[in-house]
Amino acid sequence: MSRARKPWLLPLSLLLGLLLGLLPLPDAVVPLRPYWLALVLAYWLLEDHGRIGLGGVFALGLFADLAYGTLLGEQALRLSAMFFILQRFRAQMRFYPMPQQALAIGGLLLNDLILATVVDFAFGIPPRPWLAWLSPLVGAVLWPMLFVALDAVRIGRRR
Repeated sequence: MSRARKPWLLPLSLLLGLLLGLLPLPDAVVPLRPYWLALVLAYWLLEDHGRIGLGGVFALGLFADLAYGTLLGEQALRLSAMFFILQRFRAQMRFYPMPQQALAIGGLLLNDLILATVVDFAFGIPPRPWLAWLSPLVGAVLWPMLFVALDAVRIGRRR
């Protein structure tokens, strides 16, 4: 039902998540930036999982690699790993209360940061600042607001 009504919403929200990751911030705040693209993708995988598959997620990751200027394939690997985990636990996560769901999303973002750190280490890229390890917490705190905002746009007002 929502698929036919607003087919533009998925690509637009993913583009917005990508652009939020590119938004210039003060140097002191940059390490705290949540992985917006993963948060938006997590919403769509939880709420309307049939609209994007593993191939689409991988392609989105390659596009994000080009946009962010990271190692080609890094974002694709990170998003694909998140896709796999979310697909595996989707049925349970959809019925978690919002605080528990935010905690699970924070755990996914922490897993993503560990994966990114392993890739950086493997290719000799300098380690991230210690403050970057707080970004999954920021993402977990922002998850309920992002979820409610995207849900309001996707579903709209009910009568």
